[in-house]
Amino acid sequence: MRARVASAIAAILISLAPLAASAADTAEMNSHWTFAPFVGYHVFDEQWGTGVHRYPDLQPKEGIHLGARLGYVWAGGLGLELAGGYTPTTLDSLDTELGDMTWMYGSANLIYSPAMGRFGSPFLSAGFGGGTLSYDGLPADGRINFVSVGGDSSDDSFNMGVLDMAAGWTLPLGEKLGLRLEARNLLWIPNENFDNANVAQQIYGAALTWGMGGSKPKDDDGDGVSNKRDKCPATPAGATVNADGCPTDADGDGVFDGLDQCANTPKGARVNASGCPTDADGDKVWDGLDKCEGTPAGATVNADGCPTDADGDGVFDGLDQCPNSPTGSTVDAKGCPMDSDGDGVSDGLDKCPGTASGLKVDAEGCPIEVSERETELLDTGMIRLQDINFETGKSDLLPESYGTLDIVGQLLTKWPELKIEIGGHTDSRGSNAANQQLSESRANSVKEYLLGKFTGLNASQYSTKGYGELKPVAPNTSAINMSKNRRVEFVVLNKDVLKKEQERRKLLQK
Repeated sequence: MRARVASAIAAILISLAPLAASAADTAEMNSHWTFAPFVGYHVFDEQWGTGVHRYPDLQPKEGIHLGARLGYVWAGGLGLELAGGYTPTTLDSLDTELGDMTWMYGSANLIYSPAMGRFGSPFLSAGFGGGTLSYDGLPADGRINFVSVGGDSSDDSFNMGVLDMAAGWTLPLGEKLGLRLEARNLLWIPNENFDNANVAQQIYGAALTWGMGGSKPKDDDGDGVSNKRDKCPATPAGATVNADGCPTDADGDGVFDGLDQCANTPKGARVNASGCPTDADGDKVWDGLDKCEGTPAGATVNADGCPTDADGDGVFDGLDQCPNSPTGSTVDAKGCPMDSDGDGVSDGLDKCPGTASGLKVDAEGCPIEVSERETELLDTGMIRLQDINFETGKSDLLPESYGTLDIVGQLLTKWPELKIEIGGHTDSRGSNAANQQLSESRANSVKEYLLGKFTGLNASQYSTKGYGELKPVAPNTSAINMSKNRRVEFVVLNKDVLKKEQERRKLLQK
């Protein structure tokens, strides 16, 4: 019998060993207490009668066993456990019930129980304790004579040592609750003759086991939510999670709370790996919210991150060194108005660009003389210049004439539709033929100068004609009169172009 029991226990240990190793890989547990009320079925050894007393035909009935287990398990699965219980039954002889019998035992055991895995955990235990038999009835001769095998006995009880071995499996019912299935072998041990330990009994049953204290459910990603409840395994270390174990992101920037070093990032802003908003152009409007990314450094921007230009000169505020430039003026890279001809009126607003140096101009940048010449043009349909000087007897212009011709050139630039005849006139000195030739040459010189200086003039709309001494404006009787006759006249050939402006001026006068 002892060999059969030993073989059975060995088989159980061998079969559960790989399962124990497997379970140990699937969970972890801290040191904790366990308590388990136990209900089982007690099977007594068939050699009971010869091993305990002199009546081999006496045998306890198999019956219900009630007990409990209290243990303390350290991290790693090794622990100590107290086991105990009792079995109320009857003692029979040849199918005759002799009386009630109670079996009780208690033991202290080493137990090894790997941490709870998905499918539970095996356990093994072994230890020593003691058992007691007590009889409430007597056999026919009124006495049971116990064999002296080292135990303590009396007429109605018997005490003996117990070698306790058990194996089983605990199935998880929750994080702390489990169902424990157990097979336990109790071998009676004589105090003085260990070799006579030949009476064994088995208890098979189940218990609800409750873990108290340091049990720790498996949590592979360390987020505080056990694998069983974690709907988002592999959460990054340090991330804050909800009750389901899923990372939270309160500001919706894609970086989990707990890892986000800049919480409450505005919605839509782009962030770096730390969850902090980026501002590539440094305008203090976050990327992703910046509608004008790539703003030049130093430019003033609005709430959308777009540069402002209060004076509308094309140079952004903050970079504009001359804010409040007049609308329409041409500016340089610094936002300052340009004045190419130096007349005090900005380019873009100057209606007479290229004004000769030193000339006084009006608000539109035109020399005051230009305005006077324009009035002459509108009133008479012509411009008469009597201060155009040439080399004596030649058609070469003298430099002192350039300024006067520039005034006319600027004025004619304002009137691109006019068709102009440039007429040359002389005094009466010299022959008619010579004066005729000289006047024609001088008219051509004036035309060449104007078209060369003012490239916007259309050459096809300008013609020249020499009048010699034929049309004097004063008698050639004095030097003053002759200087008046030496002149250049710009005569409008299509005077209808001037009518609209003439009528506007008359209306303003009224």
